Amino acid sequence: MVAIPVLIFLLMTSFLPTAPEANYTFLSLGDSYTIGESVAEADRWSVQLAGMLRKQSIDVASPAIIAKTGWTTAELQEAIKISGNRNTYSLVSLLIGVNNQYRGQSSDRYRTEFRELLQTAVQYAGGKSARVFVLSIPDWGASPFAADRDRNKIAHEIDQFNTIAKEECLKAAIAYVDITPLTRSATGDESQFASDGLHYSGKQMKLWAEKALPVAKSRLTN
Repeated sequence: MVAIPVLIFLLMTSFLPTAPEANYTFLSLGDSYTIGESVAEADRWSVQLAGMLRKQSIDVASPAIIAKTGWTTAELQEAIKISGNRNTYSLVSLLIGVNNQYRGQSSDRYRTEFRELLQTAVQYAGGKSARVFVLSIPDWGASPFAADRDRNKIAHEIDQFNTIAKEECLKAAIAYVDITPLTRSATGDESQFASDGLHYSGKQMKLWAEKALPVAKSRLTN
């Protein structure tokens, strides 16, 4: 979760594959948890989710991703602008906020910037809030990296940010998927974490995808 400057457009295009031939398209917005820091591309939670949907005969393309390790809400929003991506998608996910907490940014600032990102996500979904869903912020305090940190403080702050995200999703009629308990249950299980000891493994992210599956499926089929 080290801060990284927003990338220039030429680098951002690497996260925007050409339009696939599928009935449904999928855009995944976020930070290290979405880009899958320290794991293979196939292990990214949104890539796994797309695969699960296809197994249920829902023809969705692998996700286009705008995400980077270290991004806060403001940096994600700026990167979206720089990307120049004006496509619309059948399904849009958002997972963002851990770096706001990690850097000690205020909850008020998070609320304002998260609300703006929800609006951006809805725009990408063609103005349909029913095609957008949000994943809660994982608790990095459960990781081996945080062994010498104040885990209770981290958990408390993560909960504050997640409460804000849930409230804003409710106001915007956007689905909220709570994966934070799953990340906390990973404590002590090295197989749940990537090789860097901070980010989560494909095994853990599979649980996120499974939790999001019924929500994503209902968004695409109803």
